[in-house]
Amino acid sequence: VQLQASGGGLVQPGGSLRLSCAASGRIFVVYYMAWYRQTPGKQRELVATIINDGATNYADSVKGRFTISRDNANKNTMYLQMNSLKPEDTAVYYCNVHGLADYWGQGTQVTVSS
Repeated sequence: VQLQASGGGLVQPGGSLRLSCAASGRIFVVYYMAWYRQTPGKQRELVATIINDGATNYADSVKGRFTISRDNANKNTMYLQMNSLKPEDTAVYYCNVHGLADYWGQGTQVTVSS
């Protein structure tokens, strides 16, 4: 099973983007789904998580601006709605599904710049 992340791009500060992550097949055991981001020279940072009951958690830096969600029809598809984007949100964003194994998407570049 592979994860495919999409939706990144170039956006001006204050703008919005919606990232998507879809699995190529069915992942039967899922403990949580998450979005991470990474900039050059830094460790990968946890941005948001969603667990099976729908509870979500966010990094302090994105609280109130980002929303993680999961497709109710296809629970192996998830999204990250990013609003009020800031230049410091610039990074490669990775989706992750943590079950009996860890599944990672290939990353999608988000650049926030005027």
